[in-house]
Amino acid sequence: MMRRGWMTLAASAMVLAGAACGRANESASPPAEASKGPPPLPAPETVSSRPKAGPGERLYLEKCAMCHGPGGMGTGLLARRTDQPLLEKRTDLTVDYVVQAARMGIGNMPAIPRGEVSDADMNLIARHLARAGEGGQ
Repeated sequence: MMRRGWMTLAASAMVLAGAACGRANESASPPAEASKGPPPLPAPETVSSRPKAGPGERLYLEKCAMCHGPGGMGTGLLARRTDQPLLEKRTDLTVDYVVQAARMGIGNMPAIPRGEVSDADMNLIARHLARAGEGGQ
């Protein structure tokens, strides 16, 4: 009989402890606004989002924008090192610099071999980026 009393007492204590924990979690839960999560990523830049793109711009969108467009990993990494992380908005890029940075790699960016982007295509991309910062987009 005594054993049964202890079991009832233990069960009651566990129920009360569980209820107290449940209430503590309710009061500690963040407001509804904070639980919405991070803001959505910007829309990706693609050839279809810029139907009037010239040849260099089209190649940039196909080969580079996934990392160097809005929300891309390269843009996020460049934001730590430069005031303007979007390559198309930079005004300090030259054709030679873009080609060398792409072919040799720079920072976390791997080198882009000729098998992935030909010299002719790389020059079109570099000319686009060298002009893009001047409003030539």
